[in-house]
Amino acid sequence: MRKSFYFSFIAIVWLITIVFSCNEMKAQSQSSHTISDNLKWSERMALSIIKRAPQAWQADNNEKPKWDYKLGLLMTSFEKLYHETNNPVYGYYIKAYGETVIDPSGQIMNYKLEDYNIDYINPGKFLFDLYKRTNDQRYLTAIQTLRKQLETHPRTKSGGFWHKKIYPYQMWLDGLYMGTPFYARYTAEFDSGKDFDDIARQFEQIHLHTLDKKTGLLFHAWDESKLMPWANKETGTSPNFWSRSIGWYMMALVDVLDYMPKNHPKRKELIRFLNDISKAAAKYQDPSGLWYQVTNAGNKEGNYLEASGSEMFVYAYAKGVNKGYLPSGYKKLAEKGFDAITKKLITVDADGEIHITQVCASAGLGGNPYRDGSYEYYIREKIKTDNSHGLGPFILAAIELKK
Repeated sequence: MRKSFYFSFIAIVWLITIVFSCNEMKAQSQSSHTISDNLKWSERMALSIIKRAPQAWQADNNEKPKWDYKLGLLMTSFEKLYHETNNPVYGYYIKAYGETVIDPSGQIMNYKLEDYNIDYINPGKFLFDLYKRTNDQRYLTAIQTLRKQLETHPRTKSGGFWHKKIYPYQMWLDGLYMGTPFYARYTAEFDSGKDFDDIARQFEQIHLHTLDKKTGLLFHAWDESKLMPWANKETGTSPNFWSRSIGWYMMALVDVLDYMPKNHPKRKELIRFLNDISKAAAKYQDPSGLWYQVTNAGNKEGNYLEASGSEMFVYAYAKGVNKGYLPSGYKKLAEKGFDAITKKLITVDADGEIHITQVCASAGLGGNPYRDGSYEYYIREKIKTDNSHGLGPFILAAIELKK
């Protein structure tokens, strides 16, 4: 009996090993072959990413695994692609990253709740579906840990989440994408929708304090204390419009609306915010179809047509129309933008691998070395190829447009 049990156990272990090996081999084989131009753009990009970074954490040439908002953005795009295609290669890629950065007890690699960094919330979004797919408790524990952070995360006096503890009393447009879609999905699926008023408050505060009535655009950030050197001493706003920050805000709106009930009194307000910023951003779309790094500065010396912000606008426009939040005319703007991205910013290798160029590597405010939010600052930040800020939004935009 014991002998029979022993051999049965060995057989089960062996079978599991074979299954995982086959999945890994399939992923590797797909990433090593020529990437067909008959595939949709979303899959061409995804397979190119896997080819360059067989493990997701290797994107951006990272030397070691980490819990990171950019990788979270990438995994969110792969999750949507997996749902679209049901291709196990993408599912395995997501799962391998999850198992790497979250240990069996649910502890998140390099995560410290007490840092109160809103960026840390963003990777939590891909964990919801991964938990449903695997029923692995580590992902539920990690989700609950991130939600716990929001319970005590520092806020402005008016109720907005600080961007980070090291940036007191500051709200950045980026932070709306980092925190609110996760918060919305959690409250919809685990808390019976009790926090949607608070989620709407985040948009209300950023809209109230960063809106420029002249252009209709939103400034990158707001300092409630008005103490930061970059902050306007009367309004607390930073001095310029950065396309990717506005793109973060627009993506946050269309993604949060996935979870906000149709009968919720704040839903119409968020749709109005989306329509307002969509109208303003449309005015600054270049004839090429792209948007500039500094949104309203056009071809001023040093300004350039930037990939990630353009992709985010395209995604928000396309999804906004698809969901019925925006008038149908925005679909044409999205199509024009995406066509420009593929014609002007995508390069293709002989083996079909594709690359996205002209991606702003990073931009922020304050810190060390100090970032002053000036026009000169934004145009001098590094420009990279295949930076993950430009990879995830490309896949998301391509999926929405079914390109």
